[in-house]
Amino acid sequence: MSRTLRPIRATAIGIILGLGVAATGAADSGVQVDEKEGRVRVTWPISGDETGSAVFSLDPAKPLVESLGVIAGGAATPVATGLNPVTYLTVGSRDLKNPAGWVAFFDNPPLRPHQTYPVLLGKRRAVVTREGARTTVSVAEVSAASFRGDLRFTFHRNSPLIHAETVVSTPEDGRAIVYDAGFAGASPGWDAIAWTDAAGAPKKATFDANSPATPLAVSGRTVAAQSRAGALAVFPEPHRFFYPQDEAFNLKFVWHGRDYGGSALGYGIGVRQSLTGDKRFVPWFNAPPGTEQHLGVFLLLTRGDGRRALDAVARYTRGDRFKALPGHRTFTSHYHVEHTLEYLRRQKEQGTKGLPRGLETPGLVETFKARGVEIVHLAEFHIGETPRLGDAERLPQLKLLHAECARLSEKGLLVLPGEEANVHLGGHWLSFFPKPVYWVLNRRRDQPFVEEVEGYGTVYRVGDPQDVLRLMEREDGLMWTAHPRIKGSIGFPDRYKDEAFFRSEHFLGAAWKAMQADLSRPTLGWRALDLLDDMANQGARKQLVGEADLFRMEPDYETYAHMNINYLKLDAIPRFGDGWKPVLDALRGGRFFTTTGEVLIPEFTVGGKPSGQTLGPIGGGDTVLEASLEWTFPMAFAEVVSGDGRRVFRHRIDLADAEEFGTRRLRLPLDLAGRTWVRFEAWDVAGDGAFTQPVWLAAEGPR
Repeated sequence: MSRTLRPIRATAIGIILGLGVAATGAADSGVQVDEKEGRVRVTWPISGDETGSAVFSLDPAKPLVESLGVIAGGAATPVATGLNPVTYLTVGSRDLKNPAGWVAFFDNPPLRPHQTYPVLLGKRRAVVTREGARTTVSVAEVSAASFRGDLRFTFHRNSPLIHAETVVSTPEDGRAIVYDAGFAGASPGWDAIAWTDAAGAPKKATFDANSPATPLAVSGRTVAAQSRAGALAVFPEPHRFFYPQDEAFNLKFVWHGRDYGGSALGYGIGVRQSLTGDKRFVPWFNAPPGTEQHLGVFLLLTRGDGRRALDAVARYTRGDRFKALPGHRTFTSHYHVEHTLEYLRRQKEQGTKGLPRGLETPGLVETFKARGVEIVHLAEFHIGETPRLGDAERLPQLKLLHAECARLSEKGLLVLPGEEANVHLGGHWLSFFPKPVYWVLNRRRDQPFVEEVEGYGTVYRVGDPQDVLRLMEREDGLMWTAHPRIKGSIGFPDRYKDEAFFRSEHFLGAAWKAMQADLSRPTLGWRALDLLDDMANQGARKQLVGEADLFRMEPDYETYAHMNINYLKLDAIPRFGDGWKPVLDALRGGRFFTTTGEVLIPEFTVGGKPSGQTLGPIGGGDTVLEASLEWTFPMAFAEVVSGDGRRVFRHRIDLADAEEFGTRRLRLPLDLAGRTWVRFEAWDVAGDGAFTQPVWLAAEGPR
């Protein structure tokens, strides 16, 4: 149960205001909105010497966006003119007969009746809302099937970004949706279209007003149109736009050309979704009745050309690369790349006993290095017959897995063995050892738990939860619930929360991913964050590690959108040959934070204690939470989350005054009387975010 009560005393508001965070949203955004003669003109500061300009027409006979441009030195020349929004909403159904209901991943709306509707503009009007450094102008009513709402444009102080959102809701139950969005015009005034292809090569096409709409596989999820006055880039929210899938295929997520979707609105650029995804399970987005679904897309204006616009967009995700932080190492987990099985298959096909051709430097290595990943924890043998394999097949596979992890590890990249074993405990779970370990998953009663086997050394066999726990204790390993409360872990870890293996220090906790998906939520991955809070209130001192849960990883895939990263507090990357116990110790000790990449929390303490440690006993008076933040997109809010063993308390810290590409140090006095734990999270306007592990609070001692 979650409650919004008084976890922070009123004095904290004064401190937040002192930091320049407008708790009331009354700070000057610098955005000017004027309505005159049927036009709404918005101007806002982009930089010290540039001003953005957007003019909307309230005349339904004219294009909605009269012009977009940048004013510099008093001169204003439009970058684009005469644009209308091109938004399509595909409406299907969630299988609510499925016991998982809204939490179902194993669902396929595209295999049931569904229909794609153009989002139609209705009555035009200007409704202005100001909050901190941003101003939102609602310009028109919209509708698509049973969905109704409005079209909003949000402008940010000292930013070239415009956040366009079609915000709609439906009274119907069980709806699942996806959407495409963009802008098109009969004469937009463009000269060329620019993008970066999936292999990273810059591309440019001369503007042809008659060219049919074409989907593109790009890197960075962005397409730009340029004119003599500058360029306009269009791109989605980097993570929230992508519903969860098993594969990170690049499914041509942008488009350019004429009459997209049969819109007959002229030439445009925009973003798109594939209805059938990776052709496995394709759950789309949840759209529960009465929820406001935000179908968002970003625009970016620049006086430069299309290439400059693409480079400017790339800054918001740091070029789709996780930033290096002093004292931290980037760690990612849960990849079913099945490199070992592919190695064996290619050996057989090529008739060789050595390294097969084509696997000298597999795509996974190139991909992880390009993303700034330093430590990778695999989840091999997920598609094999592992639970039924005996020594003769299982042990050689493990030996090859260990050898290949050692070979693929190099300076700056440590590739570590791991498995999603999914036997004996219930649900799905991951294993992680501090060195190569040999274990077989199907011990018979007449077989020993452990013995020495020639060529392999110590070999363990497990046949029940007690065996699994004994193995973890003997080898100082870790295990945790994969994709908790969803997919094959519906009902877990809740159903074994009282078992000895779960209560053990060798059971880390669970994993976090942006799954399920709901565009009415300003955050991602609340399913797993709620679990973290529940475990903490149950007295289980567990951690929540970020997971990817993806299959193949190739350089031209759309991996960044589906990834997250854990920043472990480690001074150095261990060498494979020395073992990697420091990695497990950092996880077990809660010495890390997890992020989508855009928001960073390099420092976090409560009463001087970092995450994973215990503070106390807590006496009277305030306890100070300190956190440092760094971000790219403008920030939205942060939350202090705490619990008392029964309830969850949340206090939202308004960061609407935080401009893009900023840093801030928060110092908040907390009233933590009666609390047993506290953690911290922060989110930006694109739904990207970061969260810490809890600081544990000891009970108040005798006075």
